[in-house]
Amino acid sequence: MKKTVSILVSGRVQGVGFRYYTRKKAEECKVTGFVQNKSDGSVYIEASGEEIDIDTFIDWCKQGPAWAKVSKAEISNLPNHEWKAFEIR
Repeated sequence: MKKTVSILVSGRVQGVGFRYYTRKKAEECKVTGFVQNKSDGSVYIEASGEEIDIDTFIDWCKQGPAWAKVSKAEISNLPNHEWKAFEIR
């Protein structure tokens, strides 16, 4: 079953390659969508894929790459949406 979510990640998540590694993990999980830095220092993600793949992706986002320090990840369900790939904005 397809699922689409938004993930707002806070902490030390900018300047540590978070967006690059998020795209890499999304491609591994067969998840489409986008990731972008926000002006408040957080990272915003919208992702769509099979429920099990999204759950795996969310678990990774709660940790991030080795150099990141995630303090909070807020997950919200969104209406289903299809992207062609996963992009960095």
